Formats: sequence, C-alpha cells, structure tokens
Amino acid sequence: MLALALGIEAAAGYPHALYRAVGHPVTWIGRLIAALERNLNRGSARRRRIAGCLALALLLAAVGLPALALTALAGLAGPLPALVLLGLACASLPAQRSLHDHVAAVETALRGGGLEAGRRAVAMIVGRDPERLDEPAVCRAAIESLAENFSDGIVAPAFWIGALGLPGGALYKAINTADSMIGHRTPRYEAFGWAAARLDDGVNLPASRLAGLLIAGAALLRGADARGAVRAMARDARLHRSPNAGWPESAMAGALGLKLAGPRVYDGTLVPDAHMGDGRAAAAADDIARALVLYRTACWLQGGLVLALLGIWLAATS
Repeated sequence: MLALALGIEAAAGYPHALYRAVGHPVTWIGRLIAALERNLNRGSARRRRIAGCLALALLLAAVGLPALALTALAGLAGPLPALVLLGLACASLPAQRSLHDHVAAVETALRGGGLEAGRRAVAMIVGRDPERLDEPAVCRAAIESLAENFSDGIVAPAFWIGALGLPGGALYKAINTADSMIGHRTPRYEAFGWAAARLDDGVNLPASRLAGLLIAGAALLRGADARGAVRAMARDARLHRSPNAGWPESAMAGALGLKLAGPRVYDGTLVPDAHMGDGRAAAAADDIARALVLYRTACWLQGGLVLALLGIWLAATS
C-alpha cells in the first residue's frame, strides 16, 4: 500500500482539479483545528493547556476514526480492491511532488526575476520575513525548507503509513498540521499548542533520523560530500532548537558544503539557533539545484527501501 501510494504521488501529485473540487485532507484538518482553537483557546494558561489537550484528542478522534472505518470497509471488498483504494487514499498524505515544485520555483524565480522574485517565491514555503533576506539568505531558506520538509512532509508520513496503514498516516498528518498551526511559542499559542508541539516532536523522531541518512545516501550516489553529511549530523543535529529538524538540515548542509540555519527573524523577533554545517554561507541558485538533485535521489532511495522491505515481507510470508 505504501509503495503504491508513493508511486502515485510521485507521478501525479495531488491533482489540481481534485483540490478545487473537494480540497485536500490537510485543508479539512486545518479547518477543524482552526474551529477548535477559536472556541477553546481562552482563559488562564493552565486552562488553555488543558483545552489544548482536549482539542488534540478531539482532532485525533475526528481523523483516526474515519480512517479506521475506511480501512475496514475497503477490506470487505477483497485484498486487491482494498490495496488500490487505500493506496489512493494514502497518496494524498506525502508531498514529494509539491515540495519539489515549490522549492524549484524559488530557483526559477531567482534566475529569471532576481532577488524580489526570489523573495516572493520563498515566502510561500517559509515563515520568516522575506524582506529581510538577501539572495544567499533566500537560497539558504529554500534549502532548509527542502531538508526539513523532506523529513516531516515525506519520510514521516511514509513511516507511519508503513507502520500503521492509512490510520497511522492520517493521524500523523493531523498531529503535524496541528503543530504547524498552533505549536508556536507565542502568547496566543504557547499553552494551547503545548500538547500538539510535544506530540509532534515525538512522532517525528524516527523519520528525522532516517531522513538525514537518506540525504547522506543520496550524497554518496550523486558525488556530493556524504562524509560531510554524516559528520555534520553527528556534530550539529542535536544543537538545533528542534529535536528533529537538525538531522535533515545538517545532513543537507554537510553534503553541499554549506552553513545553514543559525539566527533568523520570524515576525520581527530574532530566533537564536545553532548553525548546521561549517561550510560557506553564501548559497546561490546553483545550490538550490544541487539540493533538489539530492532530494530527488533521497526520494528514490526511500522508494527503494520500501520495495526492499516489501520483498522481504513477501518472502517471509510465502
């Protein structure tokens, strides 16, 4: 099912016509999170934290129970129809094609329209103020987003689909979307989004390490600095303010000979963070192109790993 889902998503992405007609599972989840936050996020910090735990529980029930029901109903149709139906449903959860296209758009914008065009393109994928970014910072932001989202937008959904099927992938997506919407250390969200942020940290732990290793493997295959990727992970990953983002970001930095992350400005506030990698900070559009080559190769490596595990499972059960 996971192999089918990854293949479908890599080939077709999420069709625009389908998005226009019914939206996307993440948009459905996002609307529910927004409604829960609007109605429950009030009162003292203690009350907000309790309300946030309740909101997260309601969200997981609202997402997990339909996924379990769909899995059960698909099973009634027989193994092959269930495989196809659930594979199609799971294909909406990873974002291999979408992430690639968004990051490639930054490279294209910089080459064709210069810094202002690059700022507009990178603003679609990062939360920092684009007006504060010079061209190397725009390039670093795009590469950092590519590395981090490879972990939580592709490897993590695949990991949880492989472990727990459609319910696992759907629940992961709900947790990750909640973290992206309310898991911020701001006066409004710090207490209410506490549970979502902590749970997201936990469910991303295995995927973030695997994502870093896949990037290092891609570097080995593509003639980039695989040793540098491993060295940067070992030295820098745990210094990142996120327990997970440092692994793929440091691997990408080491593989490309760059220095990524470091102090950044979000909503006018300087956020201190350690640097990932010890290479040059002057990233360019060519470095985005090199990062995309590693990203595509890492996606292929993940697909190959899934097929290898499938072969082992089929051999063991035959």
